[in-house]
Amino acid sequence: MAREPATALTLPRPKPAALTPRALPLRGLTPPAAAEVAARELWAGIHLSAPDTDQLQRLALHAELYTPRVSLEPPDGVLLEVQGSLQLFGGIASLGQAISAACRHFEIPAVLAFAPTPLAALVLARAGMPLVVPDMSALTGQLAALPLSALRWPREILGRLAHSGIRTIGAALRLPRAGFARRFGVAHLAMLDALIGRSADLRRAYQAPARFRRRRDLTCELENTGAILTALKPLLTELGTFLTARQCGVIEIECLLTHRHTPPTRCAMRLATATADAQRLAELLAERLSPLALPEPVRGCELRADELVPYRPECPHLWQPGEHGGGVASEASGLIERLRARLGEDAVYGLEVLEGHRPEKTWNRTAPPAAAGTGPGRSRLPWPAHRRPLWLLPRPRPLSVRDGLPRRRGPLQLIGDPERIESGWWDGEEVARDYYTASDAHGVLLWVFRERAAPHGWYLHGVFG
Repeated sequence: MAREPATALTLPRPKPAALTPRALPLRGLTPPAAAEVAARELWAGIHLSAPDTDQLQRLALHAELYTPRVSLEPPDGVLLEVQGSLQLFGGIASLGQAISAACRHFEIPAVLAFAPTPLAALVLARAGMPLVVPDMSALTGQLAALPLSALRWPREILGRLAHSGIRTIGAALRLPRAGFARRFGVAHLAMLDALIGRSADLRRAYQAPARFRRRRDLTCELENTGAILTALKPLLTELGTFLTARQCGVIEIECLLTHRHTPPTRCAMRLATATADAQRLAELLAERLSPLALPEPVRGCELRADELVPYRPECPHLWQPGEHGGGVASEASGLIERLRARLGEDAVYGLEVLEGHRPEKTWNRTAPPAAAGTGPGRSRLPWPAHRRPLWLLPRPRPLSVRDGLPRRRGPLQLIGDPERIESGWWDGEEVARDYYTASDAHGVLLWVFRERAAPHGWYLHGVFG
């Protein structure tokens, strides 16, 4: 008995394709056909027309609403095993419409197809064939006319097959298996077997990144910082338990304090090292909240930790802090965190050495190093042959000149040979200078330079310690 011709599920409005009678429509599934589908696995393949990593992750996360079996196929594919979800969502047609609506909501142009094997569903979607292929008997016929490029084989393999007149999946399936494996590799033969269900196709399940979000509505409005911290304490304790169970830590947490009429007050805190210690987080959060000016009383609080990192607690040191280096790293990290909590995120920072010859372009501000002796503040770049001062002025300061020599609180005595720096012609900030080490009347060592271009001015650029 011939089945009803298939209709297309558009995401968004792909060109209609010619369908064979073996493909079932998305609407109007007959009860016998639905029962036949229910007896096997059914996979939904989603192909993103414009690959984007963020969109792929967002779609995979949303797909867990329909099934726990979600797999990513970077850079442009998502697979869902939906056989067990058909009854819950009212059949293939309703489920397909729900997935299509989600793609439209996220503004993700995509093509959706259903097939009994994951690779077949993905290949149909890649080829722009939004079909429902319910059983294995219909699968080979639907795949036969599709181009081999939908399998994403290497260009060299596709070229060799095309040279032999093999350009479609059906033509490749008709080739002798032994000869195909010998000429084009066992892996490609195994892919064809997985495509039509001859062998199992195991897929790695997608795991959404773990994050912590807990909210607490208060029974009364609070204005005192101590009372707010008391209300946050159960959330911090729950965060510590959450992190310990997963052997993870946090390097940044965010606290949202909600009010009646004004937008929530956001308090974000970044740590120097990862931690899972709720007491430590509570102490730092208290430092951060104490100077905070609240626009209104607080009627609710929320604690967020969206980025979890692997965490291994430090072993206690035999030596006390300061003795033979005992506990130096942890003490330094704690000091950095307390200073940032009290003074602000921008008040404490690290330094990063950059490649270059212009002194003002050889360093940059970075986040504080995670521990003493590590982090972006340490550089393995070779130190210049000439001596450089540690303290550079924000901008070179002009010096007075008499008889062609610089002066600062009297005449300066130039020491040693000059260091010539000519650089920056490619970015519009070209410099041409001769740097000298100079000593003033009080014995202070200065770093000065003379411009090579007229009028050959002298400038103070740094001070030696």
